[in-house]
Amino acid sequence: MADFHWTAFRGETRIAEGSPVEVVTAIKPGGPESVLVFDDATGNPVDLDLRGTLEDCLDRLPKSDADSVEPVERRPGRPKLGVVPREVTLLPRHWEWLGQQPGGASVALRKLVEAARAASSSGDDRRRAQEAADRFMRALGGDHPGYEDAARALYAGQENRFKELTEIWPKDVRDHARYLARAAFGAGSAEEK
Repeated sequence: MADFHWTAFRGETRIAEGSPVEVVTAIKPGGPESVLVFDDATGNPVDLDLRGTLEDCLDRLPKSDADSVEPVERRPGRPKLGVVPREVTLLPRHWEWLGQQPGGASVALRKLVEAARAASSSGDDRRRAQEAADRFMRALGGDHPGYEDAARALYAGQENRFKELTEIWPKDVRDHARYLARAAFGAGSAEEK
């Protein structure tokens, strides 16, 4: 899990954005009434428990990878690489080819998987951005004129049409939907802000 970036709305007005700590610190004094918080990586609403003190709320927040890393005791021998053994079923000719590769079957399979991940990463980024923007748009833009056509333009990669259809939406909703959709149109990762 990567570091979180959240955006909070009260109605159709963006009231806070940033790390979970920054967002909760900003919204806690005003209370949770009609506040929706979204995870920018997924577009999903975040279910927050804002009962108690600010410190109580902050203690209940999810931890980023940096917060959850535990020190590892170093011992002699091969380091643990997080390898997970699983069964792989292949045809005999596949096993024969893998066995002839430098480093053996495991190394060859890891290299093949990494190459496939690299080859599909831009498509995966585009799909994730489309889904995140669509989830957010359904939650806050679904009742606005042109929503369905804007969603179609998003999935069709029609950036100009998407911008045209969202132009009349409330500014903060429109701007955030466009921000989340950037990678869907090849304009960078939705995690950059």
